[in-house]
Amino acid sequence: MKLALGPLLYYWPRQSTLAFYADMADAPVDVVYLGETVCSRRHELRLPDWIEIAEMLAGAGKEVVLSSQVLVESESDLKTLRRIVANGTFRVEANDMGAVELLTSGDAPVTNWIAGPTLNIFNPVTLGMFADLGATRWVAPPEMSRKQIAELRHGLGRDMETEIFAHGRLPLAYSARCFTARHFNLQKDTCEFRCLQFADGIPLKTREGEPFLTLNGIQTQSAHVHTLLADLPAVVADGIDILRISPQGEHTGKIVDLFRRAVDGLIPPMDALTDALPLLPDEPCNGFWHGRPGVEQFVTL
Repeated sequence: MKLALGPLLYYWPRQSTLAFYADMADAPVDVVYLGETVCSRRHELRLPDWIEIAEMLAGAGKEVVLSSQVLVESESDLKTLRRIVANGTFRVEANDMGAVELLTSGDAPVTNWIAGPTLNIFNPVTLGMFADLGATRWVAPPEMSRKQIAELRHGLGRDMETEIFAHGRLPLAYSARCFTARHFNLQKDTCEFRCLQFADGIPLKTREGEPFLTLNGIQTQSAHVHTLLADLPAVVADGIDILRISPQGEHTGKIVDLFRRAVDGLIPPMDALTDALPLLPDEPCNGFWHGRPGVEQFVTL
């Protein structure tokens, strides 16, 4: 089973980002997704920088994928998307239908791309449509349960690489509005790039002081950290091909190592979860995988 490092969902300073991926070159991950998927105003790194990182990681033996932006809102966003699709070297993860259109239209359609988790693939007919268009891997929406994923794969009736969101704060929603800017009473276009101050987003609590959500620019995330470390026996039994680990502000390398060791049978999954708890920015959860509310932690700790 392969481990994938998902695209960086937060806005980190340039040097921090470069140092992070330099470290990931030696990490036991097989696939690395690169690029800005959340907000086009995040310009610490631009596409040539992401390509340079991609080349470095490819040289270290990683499969590199360029991820497209989820919400394309301007001509400049579309220009960047066209360049990603036309990069000619690295596979592309399509996260909106505009990316799918660019990948599959024209005289030379791409036939080896990845259907991202925001394409809303919830049934085998939809997945089959994307497979017919050239997608060779799909990333299940993070809110899908184990049962739903199994039924969808069975209904597809053919082999296709399956990747699931295995660790990280759950991406729940995207909006044209920027909630981080609003938090500081700023307009989106004059946000002062406040996201740079929050390596793991801004925690949002209820009036009673309970963790509720996490604000990450135009993206709303869960407060708790979804992790399938304790569920690895079921994941392996289901024949899932790739586990996606989402970068967090600290300890991503240690989390990757725990997944690798647990998948390889070097440590029991429950021990891996226990070791991971001090490394998480918030409490763990795994409810969605079990067909329950996502905030729940189904395994007693």
